[in-house]
Amino acid sequence: MTQAVDLVVDLNADLGEEITDDAGLLAVVTSANVACGYHAGSPAIMRAVCAEAAARGVAVGAQVSYADRANFGRVALDVDYATLREQVADQVGTLAEIAAAEGTAVTYVKPHGALYHRTRDDLEQARAVLDGSVVASAGLPVLGMPGELLRAAAEAGRETWLEGFPDRAYDGDRLRPRDRPGALVEAEDDIVANALALAPRVLSLCLHGDSPGAVAHAVAVRRALEAAGWALRPVAATH
Repeated sequence: MTQAVDLVVDLNADLGEEITDDAGLLAVVTSANVACGYHAGSPAIMRAVCAEAAARGVAVGAQVSYADRANFGRVALDVDYATLREQVADQVGTLAEIAAAEGTAVTYVKPHGALYHRTRDDLEQARAVLDGSVVASAGLPVLGMPGELLRAAAEAGRETWLEGFPDRAYDGDRLRPRDRPGALVEAEDDIVANALALAPRVLSLCLHGDSPGAVAHAVAVRRALEAAGWALRPVAATH
């Protein structure tokens, strides 16, 4: 698994989810995890995000999800391998076509919500995500946390990019479930402190775009990182 080297780190956020200040976050982050329509988003929103990302030099990643807009992709579903693989291929393929039309490209894949957590433990679903993203665009790097998805990706020769979450509480090496007290870190000073602590151990830091004060938190994190000597760049530009 690739580890952070020197004082260079990526700052990513979930965009195109219809509840996020996309323009505000694109002015701060270096990578955009773009919703591909299955948990949120639409072709028009994908197009707008990709166009702005291209103009600002922000890397575009496909944030793939279960087909579950009603629950924002945050409920684990028992989807068979073949179905999930095709759903992932559809999502990545749709975003890749839109990104190309707007002068950029999809440079990585990252599961969203329940699929993100499920693929840390479920090898079959992890392989569906990997194989679906190969069908749509060969060999995309994978952004995530340690588990089956990154392990299988590395074994298949795919790049793996480790990320951390300054605005989420951890229980061990897991994110605390959102329905438990303290799962969301809301104080800006705490988010900044977490970002500075995580940066030496990961390649990318993720800030949730749907959190209250997301843009202000992203600005504060970026300023603190730069003041501490970190250069912010997309992982895709350094690997």
